Amino acid sequence: MTPLRPFRRFLHDRSGNIAIIFGLALIPIVVAIGCAVDYSRANQIRAKLLSAADAASVGAIAKASPGFIAAGSMTSDGPIPAGIADAKSIFNGNVFNQNGFTIDSVTPNVTKTGGVLTSTVQFTADVPTMFLSMIGRNKVTVTGSSTATANMPLYIDFYLLLDNSPSMGVGATPSDVSALVSATTGNSFKPNDQCAFACHDYNDPNNYYNLAKTLGVTTRIDVLRSATQQLMDTAASTQTYSNQFRMAIYDFGASSATYGLRSLFSLSSSLSSAKSAAGNIDLMGVYGNNDAYTGDKDSQFTTVFPQINNTIANPGAGTASAPLKYLFFVSDGVADEPNSACLKPITGSNRCQSPINPALCATLKNRGIKIAVLYTTYLALPTNNWYMTWIDPFNQGPFGPSPNSQIAQNMQSCASPGLYFEVSPTQGISAAMTALFQKAVSDARISS
Repeated sequence: MTPLRPFRRFLHDRSGNIAIIFGLALIPIVVAIGCAVDYSRANQIRAKLLSAADAASVGAIAKASPGFIAAGSMTSDGPIPAGIADAKSIFNGNVFNQNGFTIDSVTPNVTKTGGVLTSTVQFTADVPTMFLSMIGRNKVTVTGSSTATANMPLYIDFYLLLDNSPSMGVGATPSDVSALVSATTGNSFKPNDQCAFACHDYNDPNNYYNLAKTLGVTTRIDVLRSATQQLMDTAASTQTYSNQFRMAIYDFGASSATYGLRSLFSLSSSLSSAKSAAGNIDLMGVYGNNDAYTGDKDSQFTTVFPQINNTIANPGAGTASAPLKYLFFVSDGVADEPNSACLKPITGSNRCQSPINPALCATLKNRGIKIAVLYTTYLALPTNNWYMTWIDPFNQGPFGPSPNSQIAQNMQSCASPGLYFEVSPTQGISAAMTALFQKAVSDARISS
């Protein structure tokens, strides 16, 4: 054997190369796995921080939040400092005592633009690395943001136009009607009158208005009074801001001598004061048959509607400075006025009794004023000759008194779409007024 043979054999031996190659290849594999672990951990932490940002952006404009409340008193658009502070507090509370990262910055922004609140929370955080540090990268920076929006409650002015004409002196229920009819049958003052109306006749000390009170008969005007008062409680419990809803209350006048739109309560956000004023709702007083002031024509819609139209200012977009306008009309829907003014004049007379003319309502609706109509169904009064002669013909549907009567149809035509409600004799006017109010508030949100 020559001296060079072992050396040559060593040079040609390849059995140890696998270990060397594996060792060299292992380094990038370990680095890759380490990078994956570090980035996965950073993404998990980012998800946690995004969850905290979501909670902060939503919470900062929640209905009961300081920012939402503060926005209600703002007269212009812009940032809401109370909301910004609250958003940061919520974010910090959600990441308190959590580790594995360092918050670099949290930037909340809460603003009001028109009737919309927008809340944005941005964050930057550093997540320390374990494996990436081997290649000189000691941290992974994660960022994120969350945005939420909320619509502010709409401001609405409600103008209540309440029909207090003599026909609202009818009994509130069939049993009340029967009680008054029975009490006026064979009455020593007006034998066999069989009257269902508690007429408030100033010329007659024995008028049926006083008789109804003596008998404990509840009339529709009594129910309307209490229902209006309860409505103020509903409005107070529904509103988000103390001045979100304003109320005004009107009727057709205290008496025939002062007939016309009467303000019982001027437009105000003091709902408790409106409730007190609603206690003054009462039946219109008249001065006997052929009343010297109105000639018994005491439901003059063509007089009252132009007056309420002139009273209501142009509606706005629903902000505090430009509220929406709603007319809340409660009536049995039958006009009683000079025959030149209504739809069906009485033959040989200057008096007319007929369903309301929807054109009167169209004037307000064309201005953007919404009309919510509560039709207090005109009860059938078969013992009353006047009713049977002049009212009954247009209070009939195909099968008797029904929602398809011309009175009901005209009242529905008066209402804005979706804001019509008919209350039957056995239903509560208070529940109907509340339901109509809630529909009006809901309609305002949808349409805006």
